[in-house]
Parts: sequence; C-alpha cells; structure tokens
Amino acid sequence: MINYSEDFQNKVVIITGAGSGIGKETAKRMIDNGAKVALWDYNQETLDSIQNKLGNNSLSVHVDVSDELSVKNAADKVRNNLGSPSILVNCAGVAGINATIDKTDPNEWRRVININLNGTFICCREIIADMVGNKYGRIVNIASVAGKEGNPNAAHYSASKSGVITFTRSLGKELAETGVLVNCITPAVIETEMLSQVSDEHKAYMVSKIPMGRMGQPSEVAALICWLSSKECSYSTAAAFDLSGGRSTY
Repeated sequence: MINYSEDFQNKVVIITGAGSGIGKETAKRMIDNGAKVALWDYNQETLDSIQNKLGNNSLSVHVDVSDELSVKNAADKVRNNLGSPSILVNCAGVAGINATIDKTDPNEWRRVININLNGTFICCREIIADMVGNKYGRIVNIASVAGKEGNPNAAHYSASKSGVITFTRSLGKELAETGVLVNCITPAVIETEMLSQVSDEHKAYMVSKIPMGRMGQPSEVAALICWLSSKECSYSTAAAFDLSGGRSTY
C-alpha cells in the first residue's frame, strides 16, 4: 500500500457515502495517512458505528446530499470542527430499482438522479470556494462504466452516472488554473453493500461483461481515489479513469 502521509497529513477531507463500501474504505486509508476526515452519510446509525472504528480524526455528519440546506449545514460543521476542506470525494449513490424504462416509476427516476447526479453537483458547488481560496484542492467523483455504456434495466442509474462524467469534465476545465483538480472514476461492478439494491439477474449481467470475470473490491477503488487526491496527481483534471476489469473499451 502506498504511503501518502506527506499528502494527507492534517488535510481536511470530506467523503460522502462514507458509511459503507468505497467511502468507508477510502476514509480508513486517508485517516491512516494522517488526514482529518468528515464522514458524510444519510444513515446516522452506520455513521456512528464507522466513526467509533476510525477514531478521533473522523467526524460523522448526517447529511442528505440531494438537499442544498443539508449540505450547507454539513459543510459549516466541517469548517467549524476540522477546518477548510482540501479534498472532496463524492461516493454517495444509489443503484435504484431495476426495471425497463416503460416500467420505471418517475419518482424512482428522480430519486436516483437527485442523489447520484444532483448530489454531486450540490456538494461540489458548496466546497469549491474553500479550495479555490486555498489555491489547492482535489475532487474525486465516483461515476460508473454504466455511465459510458448504459446498462439495460438501469437507465436511471446509467443516466445519472453519465451526467457525473460530463459534470466532472466541465468542472475540471472551469477550475484548471486554480490549483483545484477534478477527476472521476468509472468502476465496473464493485462488491459493496449497495449491491443489495440490485437483482441477482442484473449482477450476473454486469459480471458477464467483465473480462476478469469478477467484481472489483472497494480497496481497489480506494487506492485510485487516494492517488487522484494526492499531490502526485498534478497534471490530470477533467478526466475519467476506468477501473473495470477490462470491460471498458474507450
């Protein structure tokens, strides 16, 4: 495991969706390297549990990323308790209920878009000024290979993640000369708690598309997030990084 202590020592990090999966693994790695991490999640019980495990350099904050006031209040709590954030990792997301488009409930469509895409926008919008003011920042958004290729029976999820990719490209270009770098990751299916929302048939479909023949692990995504959040990542912005076991073809 790469040592990022020089990069993360005393850096204030916000990780959304930190109560489980990719977010939880990333938080642990960054805290182990000296960061002060704000754990943002909608599930308060999960947050309290993970903070007890991660210790004093973590701060649990209950937040609904799709709600502007909730995000603003959460960001103010981070500023008041930890300081100005330098790193933002947007992991919060939902898979949604698998269905063909004609059978997708419009409310379910809106729910997935609001959390996955609008939530990423709202969190970035709230934190950008802190980073620009410090002339340094790293933002990593978690998209998906589904946002590139589109998965059947998951149009809402695919559309939301496609939006995250193009949002990342736009924001990265806007901030390119400020010292704030913005990139996203497009994983194939990762073995996390979120898979409980997905049908067995859909999981089998996703794995069948991966040449390596297996799901990715949260630790594999966290490793790439840490590099993209480090000073060593200095000439990449507005980019999408594949992590798909060979599935992605472009």
